[in-house]
Amino acid sequence: MSSKLDTLYRQVIMDHYKNPRNRGEFEGETVTVNMNNPTCGDRIQIQMKVEDDKVSEAKFVGEGCSISLASASMMTQAIKGLKLEEAVEMSHIFSDMMLGKDYDDERFDLGDIEALQGVAKFPARIKCATLAWKAMEKGINDQKEQ
Repeated sequence: MSSKLDTLYRQVIMDHYKNPRNRGEFEGETVTVNMNNPTCGDRIQIQMKVEDDKVSEAKFVGEGCSISLASASMMTQAIKGLKLEEAVEMSHIFSDMMLGKDYDDERFDLGDIEALQGVAKFPARIKCATLAWKAMEKGINDQKEQ
């Protein structure tokens, strides 16, 4: 990755960390999942409003490193309006990206999320980046089981 692109990606991550999108909590009925990463102390709560098998709104609260919180900010933006299956599919694509695998970059417009692809070079940080995504997947899977 070129140094200019690397710098841009760091700026995008820091922007989401310092100015998180969708930070906060909903009142009323939501799909709510709390997860943590015991190896580094990151904690996240994801809340989703689900209507007609789609994620109509998503929010998060938590504490942790810049990668963890920036990823939650990006994820909550990306899944709004997606069908539940699409949100899970996007999560799988994100996971492949984090593991340095080839991924389908044409299925969804990943936008700012691509800024996190450099995390793949730091295996200890992958769990930080995927924490919110795993919480979202768990929430959707729990929702389907009801």
